[in-house]
Amino acid sequence: MARIIFLGTAGSSAVVSKQLRSSGGIVLQVGDLQFHIDPGPGALNKAKEYGINLHNTTAVLVSHNHINHCNDLNAVVDAMTHGGIEHRGIVLASKSVLQASDKHHPFLTKYHQSLVEKIIPVEKNHKIGLELVEIHVLSAEHTDSSAVGFKFFCPKFTLAYTGDTQVTPKLLEELTGTDLLVLNVPYPGESGTGMNLDVNAAVQIISHVKPKMAILTHFGLQMLKADPIMQAREIQRITGVQTIAAHDGLAISPGASPNHSPVKGFD
Repeated sequence: MARIIFLGTAGSSAVVSKQLRSSGGIVLQVGDLQFHIDPGPGALNKAKEYGINLHNTTAVLVSHNHINHCNDLNAVVDAMTHGGIEHRGIVLASKSVLQASDKHHPFLTKYHQSLVEKIIPVEKNHKIGLELVEIHVLSAEHTDSSAVGFKFFCPKFTLAYTGDTQVTPKLLEELTGTDLLVLNVPYPGESGTGMNLDVNAAVQIISHVKPKMAILTHFGLQMLKADPIMQAREIQRITGVQTIAAHDGLAISPGASPNHSPVKGFD
C-alpha cells in the first residue's frame, strides 16, 4: 500500500504567512516506510488533522533552506524520536539546511542532530537506498544554490518532487521515467519570476516527461487568484496528461484498483 498526503500547498511567503493554504509539506507512505518532505510551518498540526503519526516517520527530506520548506524540521524530528527517547530516523537535506554559511545558520539544531540515527547532506546525483525504496537527488536551479529535488523509486511506481527550481535540460533528463510528478508551481501562465516554475514551465516539463499523473502544488498568491484548478485543466488540455491541483489534505493512492479512485481528500 502507498499513499501521498499533502499537508499543505502554500508556496510564497505571502500565502504561508497568512496561511491562505497550509504549509506542512508532503508525506509519502510506502508499505512500512514513511517519508516527510519539506516540513514547513504547521507540519505537526496538519499531520494530526489528517491522521499522520509522525513517530512512524522513517526519513525527513528537505530540499532547501527557505522557511516554508524547513521551518518545522526540528519539531518533526522531535516527534519522530519521541523527544529523543528513541534514537531513530534519518534526515536527508540540502547542505544549506545542515551547514552554516555567511548568511544562514543550520536549521537542524545540534540537539536534534543527536536524536536521529543518521544525517545525510545531499547533493545533486546523490543516491540513497532505504529498504525497498531508492531515492535519487534531482538537480535544481534556485536562489538557494544547494537546492535539490527528490525522485523515489518505489516497488510499483516512481514519484518525483521537483522542489523549487526553474526548468533545465538536466532536470528534464532526470525526470524521465516518472509515473507521478509533483511540481512546485507558484505562478500562473507565463508570469514566473526568479527561479521558480510557472504554468508555462509546467507544460514544458509535463510534455517532456509524460507522467501518468502530474500534481501541482506550492501555490503563490497570483496562482491562487488565477485558480489552480483552472490552471491544471489547461495544462491537461495542452499536454494530454492527467493533471490535478493539490489541495490541503489531498491523498493519492498510487496503484489503486480500477474500482477505486486513487485521489481522495479530507473534509
